[in-house]
Amino acid sequence: MNEESVNITVNPEQAGRRLDAFLAETIEVRSRSQIQKMIESGDVLVNQTESKPSYKLRSGDEIEVEITEIAPATFTPEDIPIDIVYEDDSILVVNKAAGMVVHPGAGISSGTLANAVAHHFGISESDTSTVAGDIDRLKARVGIVHRLDKLTSGLIIIAKTEEAHESLSEQFRNRTVFKDYVALVHGEVLEDSGMIDAPIARERHNRTKMGVRAHGRHALSLWRVRKRFEKFTLLGVEIKTGRTHQIRVHLAHINHPVVGDDVYNAGRDKTVADHEIRKAIVALGRFFLHAEKLAIDHPTTGERMKFTASLPNELTAFLDLL
Repeated sequence: MNEESVNITVNPEQAGRRLDAFLAETIEVRSRSQIQKMIESGDVLVNQTESKPSYKLRSGDEIEVEITEIAPATFTPEDIPIDIVYEDDSILVVNKAAGMVVHPGAGISSGTLANAVAHHFGISESDTSTVAGDIDRLKARVGIVHRLDKLTSGLIIIAKTEEAHESLSEQFRNRTVFKDYVALVHGEVLEDSGMIDAPIARERHNRTKMGVRAHGRHALSLWRVRKRFEKFTLLGVEIKTGRTHQIRVHLAHINHPVVGDDVYNAGRDKTVADHEIRKAIVALGRFFLHAEKLAIDHPTTGERMKFTASLPNELTAFLDLL
């Protein structure tokens, strides 16, 4: 066993046990809830395939575990300005700026949306401590039920009560939350609309990247053209599932990667012929990806509520340049 990965071959005595329970005992530096999260995030492979926490082990199974850094044990509420779209006694809806991380993680303990929200809610630092760095408990304490990538802007909904947290979490699990994004992609998309139904999993040799893989988790994105430019297309993208990096991976999969996303666009930003546009992409310093619309059933009243956040100034200025 090394510090980055663990490889285990299941013996006959271990067969029949749940995957999460077995790993929680085997990898003692992680709690069972952390192990479950690792499994659901694709950091655990059984016979080179993603599995479920409840999977029953069989003799001879080959388990590969990628050990990710643990979240900080505490973080400090910080007086950081946030753009509040809506707030009542149950929920808070925020328009997150690009560049802000949603919640503390390995190596990041300040400047996050969670730090800002904890201050806004008047939560004390002692109340933001986690058990053995359990990020799930930390997120629950400040009501975070979903996330956006650091370099993506837009709407995030936050629960203010336990009841609201349970309701919103269930809505995300049941896929009744409406999530619609704006994305500028490379290339001229010829069709007016389309669907990308392609499973997503972590890349085997680069665990920070996701990719379309046959054994991955089901992922479905619906896109439509909003405006065409020379060499670029502005899309609206509704995601029916919430996989990590889903829009970025899916659009790259159809050869129309997101502008500003050098992780998945294979250097397309650097090959833009127009010098001024190429410089403007560098100056953006973010993905051209914005969570524009969000709709949920209110946790208390059951009323369907819809929220909108307009494109930030830097993105509208880039469109003006095009």
